[in-house]
Amino acid sequence: MPLTGALHAMVGGGEVNWTFVPAPSRGAAARILGTDDVDALWEVMTPILRLDGDDPPAAWQRHIERLEKRAQALAGAEFVPLRFHGGGTDLEVGLMEGAHWLSGGITTSWGRRTVVNMPTEEVFTTPDNRHARGTVVATRPFQIIGGVTVEGLRLRFEDGRVAEVEADRNAETFRSYLASDAGAARLGEVALVDGASPVGRSGLVFNDILLDENATCHIALGNAYPFTVPDLPDDPQQRAARGFNLSDIHQDIMIGGPEVAVDGIDREGGATPIMRDDVWVLSQP
Repeated sequence: MPLTGALHAMVGGGEVNWTFVPAPSRGAAARILGTDDVDALWEVMTPILRLDGDDPPAAWQRHIERLEKRAQALAGAEFVPLRFHGGGTDLEVGLMEGAHWLSGGITTSWGRRTVVNMPTEEVFTTPDNRHARGTVVATRPFQIIGGVTVEGLRLRFEDGRVAEVEADRNAETFRSYLASDAGAARLGEVALVDGASPVGRSGLVFNDILLDENATCHIALGNAYPFTVPDLPDDPQQRAARGFNLSDIHQDIMIGGPEVAVDGIDREGGATPIMRDDVWVLSQP
């Protein structure tokens, strides 16, 4: 199913009980492992999907509860920007006022608890697209539309917008991608994932963003998620005036890892550690 704006509009209000779950196939095994051995890919996917314990449903319930506590801790801290620093990255990302921190566990409009993506390792929110500055280094390769792989990406932000793009592979293609519309070079999501992620611990690049985004912390250039902002107006101009990004793309870029620390910055400018050495350190309820 394509990740279109219509899909997000349909599911964002909780009217539909939905989920994405990867299914190993010969083609996927060949792409990821270099062999079409489906059983070998199942061995990789089993811990990622939390099927390796005696009670997978209970394991998923505990995992989602842990992510929800992280979201609650971030919401309670009321950070204004986040700062990612280390390993060549020094990036400050402003957070949109009124946006909620969410996990992959949602409740439908009729009260059904569900997990919208398996795997899911992130807590995420919507940035203010006017407030990103500094430099960031992608810590994993990733694919863009058309199957083009970008490696060694380095970005510099000014006033919320990508001002400079460098990469070891396909830099010019990525520059063209960011010129596709006015919002493509601004942020629409920021997400935190720690080193306990079984996706990250696999050491593999899946070239499937619904897997790869769950390997480590990431940002996304392009369209923001309306369901993260409960009082978001319908009018696009009013949304843009609040710093909500609008675009036809949504491109996740992995930027985390043991060398990248994450701090939350309060309204007085004080910094609180959130992640150190790929470990979540922010106190949780």
